[in-house]
Amino acid sequence: MSATRQEKSTLSATADTDLSLQEYLRRRAAACRDGSAGPPTEELEAMILHSEYPCLGARSVIRRVNASWVLLRAMDDEDDLQQLHQALTTFGQETEGSEEFVSCIAVFADPVDGGEAGFERSLWSVLQHLHDQDTQDWSDEVAADPSDPHFAFSVSGTAFFVVGLHPEASRVARRAPIPTLVFNRHDQFERLREQGAFDRMRETIRARDVRVQGDVNPMVEDHGSGSEARQYSGRAVSDDWEPPFTQRQTDETGGE
Repeated sequence: MSATRQEKSTLSATADTDLSLQEYLRRRAAACRDGSAGPPTEELEAMILHSEYPCLGARSVIRRVNASWVLLRAMDDEDDLQQLHQALTTFGQETEGSEEFVSCIAVFADPVDGGEAGFERSLWSVLQHLHDQDTQDWSDEVAADPSDPHFAFSVSGTAFFVVGLHPEASRVARRAPIPTLVFNRHDQFERLREQGAFDRMRETIRARDVRVQGDVNPMVEDHGSGSEARQYSGRAVSDDWEPPFTQRQTDETGGE
């Protein structure tokens, strides 16, 4: 598989976009299972550009062609995860100082068993593997402790907010046709806060999510009120939940 930077959107997976987002995703997941789906990048782009899709940041990334795609086979394949680590390292270097929303999107061809809990285990196994092979210090812009309210994941010194998507997600907005991990640069959210635009965008996304789902995602917390690690997989977790993640002893906690 390979890492690619999309030059344009072809979006062949748009035949059913007049359906509700929930029904559209059900049909696209079935197409992925039976082999009739389009290329993974087109499937994900069409999902994000569906008129009901809540996340405005993701829509901006796709519309402005600011996604770097990493096409992989399995979430437990060591060679794939080594390739993902290199792709994230390169992405962090190439997008340093970007003034736009940018994302590195890893798409996995193989399904993940075990429903939401199984996907959550796989997601954190991927993050653990990326961390274990990382040779650079944790980003000093964020905390390395997943229980810290200022935690964010770090690869090669770049901080990321990670969004897990998969077909069996209970939240419609997380219900991608195939297993997907979106790595968003963390500093782009901080920049929005500095510009005074973050709260407005967040409330718009929440309102759009309510229209799709009927309620607000209980795992979405305001910045600083809880660790963002609780949001990564999309599964609703208990107050005492802790991610299955172990920091190397040489890591420092990092800053806010």
